[in-house]
Amino acid sequence: MSALTVYEAIGGETTMRRLVESFYDKVAADTLLRPLFPPTFDEVKERQFWFLTQLFGGPRLYTERRGQPMLRARHLPFPITTRHAQAWLRCMASAMADADIPTPAREAMLQRLTATAYHMVNTELEEEQRGI
Repeated sequence: MSALTVYEAIGGETTMRRLVESFYDKVAADTLLRPLFPPTFDEVKERQFWFLTQLFGGPRLYTERRGQPMLRARHLPFPITTRHAQAWLRCMASAMADADIPTPAREAMLQRLTATAYHMVNTELEEEQRGI
């Protein structure tokens, strides 16, 4: 008997889509994060779904459609600070709760996503240096 992937343990595609929908609802309401995203979320939602599905053991949707993730390179055009990473993680944690992801899976997912979020940090804006 094989071990379940995180993707399978949380309920697969249905749960992952709920997670992505809830996450972008939160991003839309976040004054720090919203300016980093395009006017509509349709494309980024789909790419996020592909990425999270693949990251957590589901089908390799992202690689099949977009090639290697190369996340840091893809995010370099956007000024991402530690505050952005923290806000992103808050939105994701809240979306995981909304999607009813069980605590053990949520903790595993957040641990992996925390490393990813902080890897995206590429600048220290003036207001962050002043501690605002």
